[in-house]
Amino acid sequence: MNFRKTVRIEPTWKEHLQPEFDKLYWAELTSFVRAEYQAGQCCPPGKHIFRAFDLTPFDKVKVVILGQDPYHTPGAAMGFCFSVPDGNRPQPSLQNIFQELESDLGVKRTHTDLSDWAEQGVFLLNAVLTVRAREAGSHAGKGWENFTDTAISLLSQRREHVVFILWGSYAIAKRALIDARKHLVITSPHPSPFSAHKGFFGSRPFSRANEYLRATGQEPIVWG
Repeated sequence: MNFRKTVRIEPTWKEHLQPEFDKLYWAELTSFVRAEYQAGQCCPPGKHIFRAFDLTPFDKVKVVILGQDPYHTPGAAMGFCFSVPDGNRPQPSLQNIFQELESDLGVKRTHTDLSDWAEQGVFLLNAVLTVRAREAGSHAGKGWENFTDTAISLLSQRREHVVFILWGSYAIAKRALIDARKHLVITSPHPSPFSAHKGFFGSRPFSRANEYLRATGQEPIVWG
C-alpha cells in the first residue's frame, strides 16, 4: 500500500509536510506502526494519531505545547499531549498544569479534554505520536521524531509570532529548531511531580502566552 497517498491528515498540514511522505524513514515508520497496531493494543486509537494536526491547522497555530509521547494507559491517550478524555482521572502532570493555570490566571479548569485549546490554535504536539500499550517510550526512535521536528521547523520558518511552550529538558532541546527572533519561546521544568516544584510552578506560561498574542494582534487563548 502507498501510505503517502492514503495518509489522512488535515489538508494544510499535508501540504506543508508533503515532502516527508516521500522519504525512506516515513515508509519504514508507517510499516512499523501498522505492524504494532496489528500485533496488539497501541495508544492512541488509530483514528486519533494525527488529531493534534487535524484540530489545529497549520495556519491557525498560535501556541505550541510539546510533549514526549502519548500516555500508554489504554483509554487515556487521545492524540494530544497531556490531554485525557473527560471522565478520566487526570494524569499527575495535567493536575500540575491545572494548578499552575489557576495560580497564573485564577482559572479553575475541570475539563481534562483539551480539545477546546486545540480548536483555538494550541497545537498539542507529542514528539512521538504512538506508543505500545503499557510500554512507555516503546515507539521512540522509529521515525516520529523526524516528522514532528519537521513540523516544528516549518512553523518556525513559515509562520510568525507563535508561542512555543517547552516544558522539561526533552522539549527544551527542540529550542534549536525555533527562530526566537520571530517567535516567543517559554521554557521551564516539566510539570511532572518530579520537577514541577523546581520552577514549573510560578512560571506563568498561560498569561505570558496571552500577553504576547495580544501584543502581536492576535486573540488570546481562553484557557478555562
